[in-house]
Amino acid sequence: MTIRHLKIFIAVAEYESMSAAANRLYLTQPTVSQAIRDLETHYQVHLFERLHKKLFITEEGKQLLELARMAVGSFDSLELSMQRFQERLSLRIGSSLTVGTCLMSSVISDLEAACPKMDIYSFVSNTAEIEQKLLRKELDAAVVEGTIESPKLATIPIVEDSLVLVCGKNHDFYNKDVVYTSELEGRKFAVREKGSGTRKLFEQYLSAHNIHIQTSWEANCPRTILNAVIHNNALAVISQRLLKHEIRHRSVKIFHYETGEWNRFFKLVYLKKGAENAEKTDRSSISGYLSPCLENLRTVLERYRTLTQPQEFPACILKNDV
Repeated sequence: MTIRHLKIFIAVAEYESMSAAANRLYLTQPTVSQAIRDLETHYQVHLFERLHKKLFITEEGKQLLELARMAVGSFDSLELSMQRFQERLSLRIGSSLTVGTCLMSSVISDLEAACPKMDIYSFVSNTAEIEQKLLRKELDAAVVEGTIESPKLATIPIVEDSLVLVCGKNHDFYNKDVVYTSELEGRKFAVREKGSGTRKLFEQYLSAHNIHIQTSWEANCPRTILNAVIHNNALAVISQRLLKHEIRHRSVKIFHYETGEWNRFFKLVYLKKGAENAEKTDRSSISGYLSPCLENLRTVLERYRTLTQPQEFPACILKNDV
């Protein structure tokens, strides 16, 4: 017996008529009648009784109907699942503003080259908003530089980065090789908006050293902050990866924090399997399974892992006061 036989039998049982079932299935009535006879012969049971020109299902027929619906339902699910493998893949990627500015265009180009059938949607915002979108399943994965708070999200540190203190050519720090923490007191800074991972790390530094700055610019656009450094004599603490062009053309000077506390990783983030139903999840336990789309994303990100140090300037340092 075939799935086709069972589908015909289900239709006859539901419409209580051979002719109605035939019309519904776009078959001839003899074809429907033959399918029912085949079933009755195969299982050696009587499936329908005819009374006053109307069909009534027998007890044996009722038992077969229940099992037939289960079998057809499982078969349809199998067909749908296998068809999806032939469809275009899709990936909704979030990125924090720093990552979106300095990295994501190259990553998406590499993904499109590696997976021509993948449809990619990119959303860029600060780390806090990206985290909420992941939890609401509005994104499949993200790459962020900030701290992820929810234990329902898995994080894989994957791309090296470092914050640096940066000044423009007209700033008095430009001719220095060493700047001390106390020299930042009262200085004019361009800073990121609240919710930014970069801002959070810098604020932790200021608090630890009891340093007070003058916030003259606040923006959610790294390019705006960099323009404030170059054209408005502000200082900023931003990702070194945003400064390749400016370092090469000596329009800025960068200072690495001597302790290495500003070294960090951009992280691949995604919702843990089953985390939406878990009340408590260990953030350190990363699911061993990644979907093919996420595996492709991870592979591409690995190409950008290493942060190369600029050769255009000697190593300049931001030092803590003795």
